[in-house]
Amino acid sequence: MSAALSPFDALAASYDDSFTRGAIGGRLRRALWRSYDRLFTPGMRVLDLGSGTGADALHLAERGVCVLGVDAAPAMVSAAEAKARAAGLGNRATFRVLPLERLSTLDGAPFDGAYSSFGPLNCLEDLGAFGEALARLLVPGAPVVLCLMGRLVPWEWAFYLSRGEGMRAFRRLRRGGSEWRGITVRYPTPAAARRALGPVFRVRRTWALGALLPPTYVEAWAARHPRLLDGLDAIERRIEALPGLASLADHYVLELVRAP
Repeated sequence: MSAALSPFDALAASYDDSFTRGAIGGRLRRALWRSYDRLFTPGMRVLDLGSGTGADALHLAERGVCVLGVDAAPAMVSAAEAKARAAGLGNRATFRVLPLERLSTLDGAPFDGAYSSFGPLNCLEDLGAFGEALARLLVPGAPVVLCLMGRLVPWEWAFYLSRGEGMRAFRRLRRGGSEWRGITVRYPTPAAARRALGPVFRVRRTWALGALLPPTYVEAWAARHPRLLDGLDAIERRIEALPGLASLADHYVLELVRAP
């Protein structure tokens, strides 16, 4: 996919309002940040894979982590750079236009860790090839946190079936993936993702993100029920690593380590 034609450019202006600052999106991101804060410490050089508007990179930069964010969408990169300058964090949070399919061309290695938030990896055709390219950029033992969109999402089934939209309800189950704005979005299960990455990474932890919490497209409903949302969030965080739960979540998270 050409960086100049990325469908994500059109989302750059509204992404923070529609997701990062939303009642659901904000809770999901804070859950990810707890993982990032535990694994990425001040002084580390870390890759942000599909950095979007830079919310995660700026969070880590504020804590003393040096982050290089790469994204296929020039508008996303421009938005992230502007936020970094405004926050005075341009020395620790830098960004580059680079599709993840071309990760092997990135210079500046080795890095001390890497992460990807909320599904950029779902746009890749070959997750195994991506994993091999990423591994070559990391020091042995480097922590990696990858957040992907899941395949089996009961929340999604219930929401769209209640609206009579059966095709959308089961779009993630289509063989070969689902088409969106000219790209194919694929939904590997946690087990399939672990297998694809297994040759070069070791899985330390798999956990659910959005199993009890609803998907962000029910934001209007969620904003009217903050106490219920808080309760669902609290319960989900307690049981997030329950075996099998990640397979039924809107997103799942793989905490990995670069194999020797």
